[in-house]
Amino acid sequence: MEIIRSPQEMTLWSEKIISGNQSIALVPTMGYFHEGHLSLMRKARTLADHVAVSLFVNPIQFGPSEDLEKYPRDFDRDKDLAAAQGVSVLFAPETIDMYPEKLLTRVQVSEITGTLCGSSRPGHFEGVATVVAKLFNIIMPHFAVFGQKDFQQLAVIKKMVRDLNFAVQVIGHPIVREVDGLAMSSRNTYLSKDERRSALCLIESIRLARKRIGQGLLDADKLIEEIKELFDSYSNITVEYVDIVNKDNLKSMTEVNTMSMLVLAAKAGKTRLIDNNMLFEGSEIV
Repeated sequence: MEIIRSPQEMTLWSEKIISGNQSIALVPTMGYFHEGHLSLMRKARTLADHVAVSLFVNPIQFGPSEDLEKYPRDFDRDKDLAAAQGVSVLFAPETIDMYPEKLLTRVQVSEITGTLCGSSRPGHFEGVATVVAKLFNIIMPHFAVFGQKDFQQLAVIKKMVRDLNFAVQVIGHPIVREVDGLAMSSRNTYLSKDERRSALCLIESIRLARKRIGQGLLDADKLIEEIKELFDSYSNITVEYVDIVNKDNLKSMTEVNTMSMLVLAAKAGKTRLIDNNMLFEGSEIV
């Protein structure tokens, strides 16, 4: 596995691969790999001749009070894990490499970024869209694989790709969970033992929703009310949002149907966690 730091060298590597009529699948990450990241790499291997993994903690998607400085990092561990998955190249630039000058150009995807995570993290999706656009231009992948845990992010990237005619196919990959159902996240390492137990309210909310829908409850507002009551029964939990949205346009729904997705965000202690799930049989089972 090659390790490349320079965007210019990364582009030269990609040009060489493409000129040889071979394909590239990109897995964009901020590092501190867990099984969820590794599953994205394995998926990418099924799509293309070469897998490129980017490892970059992107400062412009963090708010001033967020966890940029303490975000977990372990380059040597990540390097070994990526190599074990058959990754061809690890692109790990420094901030000065990605933003060598004052950034005057940013990518903004409107409407679908104003709710859910976007309502409490102003500027976050602008930072995400901008860095992903840069990665697409630098690496020129044929495919890009993203986890579905960050479902709003996935929707934003897909819309950006359509609107700006990027020549890349964006693939969403299902959430990977711990044995007890908690969605894997690099931020799970922040949780104390008590907070880790309380964080299970996210998966329990999904299970409650699936159960109540099976019993015939299709009123979205009533279902959300029951889920919020469940959250209230856990300690150390602060709810940020609970909503049932259309999976395609992320708009809130009044009645549950086959397009409905439950989306959740809450803080366990100071750690912000998100989760989501389609609500009808035939979707992801947890």
